[in-house]
Amino acid sequence: MAGYEGALGHDASAASLGAVDGFLRRVAALHGKLEYEVEEPIVTAGGSAYFDQVVEVLGGLDARVVLRSGAYVVHDDGFYRAISPFSRGAGPGPLRPAMHGWARVVSRPEPALALLDAGKRDLPFDEGLPEPHAVRGRAGSILGGARVTALNDQLTFLALDEGSVIDCGDVVRLGLSHPCTAFDKWTLIPVVDDIDAPDPEVVDLIRTYF
Repeated sequence: MAGYEGALGHDASAASLGAVDGFLRRVAALHGKLEYEVEEPIVTAGGSAYFDQVVEVLGGLDARVVLRSGAYVVHDDGFYRAISPFSRGAGPGPLRPAMHGWARVVSRPEPALALLDAGKRDLPFDEGLPEPHAVRGRAGSILGGARVTALNDQLTFLALDEGSVIDCGDVVRLGLSHPCTAFDKWTLIPVVDDIDAPDPEVVDLIRTYF
């Protein structure tokens, strides 16, 4: 028996947590009414946002309970960073993101705008726009109040403070939100040795099957 509670909430509000809890209790009640033809039935639920509630409600069932959480693999810098149980006090601390976008500045058409060579075809955007974190090879933070305001198919619009020294050719590291829609864009993901190195080196490739 399978269920998915993640569609019932989009935040960690009392209303969302209550809706998820109610759904999981209905799943548990249905499990108790079913007759299975196997010795160890499987009950599966648990996205990456409310798996703590899944364990609490379904963990005591007479069944093998399987969590299907996926964002633990790389985590993110957006939706799951805010809503994960580990960011809400469970466990020793929050997970760390392990996936980033890298995009080159290809134009400075206005004093407070830079265009990067990545867009909707490259970066997830359904659960929040990318966040600018650093410029490769530049010591310290020169991004100031920089923020991504929009994506089109092939470009990222990066709003800057006027007078920013970011220039064409600079490579910006972007934090990403929602790993699922990053994986389905990239079937071969480069692994770098150190995201904070002046010139990170690709040391491996990971193939995805999403």
